Amino acid sequence: MKNVDVMRAAVLMGHGAIDQLHVREDMPIPRPGSGEVLIRVGASAVNNTDINTRVGWYSQGRNDADAAWSGNPMKFPRIQGADCCGQITSVGSAIDPARIGERVLVRTMQEPLSVDGNLIPITLGSEIDGAFAEYLSVRASEAFVIDSPLDDAELASFPCSYSTAEGLLQRAQVGAERVLITGASGGVGSAAVQLAAMRGASVVAGTTGAHADDVRGIGAGESVDRAGDLVDQLGESSIDVVIDLVGGPHFESLLRVLRPGGRYATAGAVAGPHVALDLRDLYLKDLTFYGCTFHPKSVFTDLVSYIEQDRIQPLVAARYDLTDIHEAQRRFSEKDFIGKIAIVT
Repeated sequence: MKNVDVMRAAVLMGHGAIDQLHVREDMPIPRPGSGEVLIRVGASAVNNTDINTRVGWYSQGRNDADAAWSGNPMKFPRIQGADCCGQITSVGSAIDPARIGERVLVRTMQEPLSVDGNLIPITLGSEIDGAFAEYLSVRASEAFVIDSPLDDAELASFPCSYSTAEGLLQRAQVGAERVLITGASGGVGSAAVQLAAMRGASVVAGTTGAHADDVRGIGAGESVDRAGDLVDQLGESSIDVVIDLVGGPHFESLLRVLRPGGRYATAGAVAGPHVALDLRDLYLKDLTFYGCTFHPKSVFTDLVSYIEQDRIQPLVAARYDLTDIHEAQRRFSEKDFIGKIAIVT
């Protein structure tokens, strides 16, 4: 007979390769604190932040090689999983029991802590346990009711990628203008394509030729080869806003294609965090740069409303059982798909 006090979870035991991620059947089911809710997880999804956290990428090469989003050392064991769709099964003493039974999405980048005037990130699956598990306990304020006919895996594709993309677009004040989105076939990139097109933007998607038709199908008006010369393909000063999720060697070209007074916003650096900046591009063109991590709760409530109004669509490329988390992360690293890899619990 199964022990009703334990659950299955994918547990990160330390920084390193994928063998640091262990699927266990004996993890204690969390008990919600007074202001928390307990959620039976229906599905999660794989994100770059899961991989970055596992390998210690956020340490930025400093001596604190085990740093997480907050810049502080990770606490192990840690249950990862930055996306969550599920149902509330119990609540803490300070929470209305009427919330039991609600179907919810959990915000990935949660309300930060303020310590000595500094904002400390609280990221699902990094600073707190995430959704690669059968159950998850979070602050009640971070569990948002969702009313949608989409299944759990489809809904779980939204929180991390789409809130990141929506935060980028809101910070850069994207409207009906020409917008270049790098890494457009990835989770955040494909979300940004949809959300920018929803705003009436003329979207230029930076991707590989293999995904050109895919990104056009979700809202891009045109695509460019991310491996080619962007200036040759687009022309100098031809873009109003760059939403950059890639970084790396093409950074200089991104500034050259921006028009004078243009805006550059970034929330990723999968092609490399260190870039060459010609300050003349920045100041002679009066460019504005946005680094985007934190975003207000309204970004997530806006996202929930878009889902409920059927204004954006889930892009689930494949579904894996939680027990197949290793294979799911290997597939994720191949980048041969558009959208998200779902983890079903």
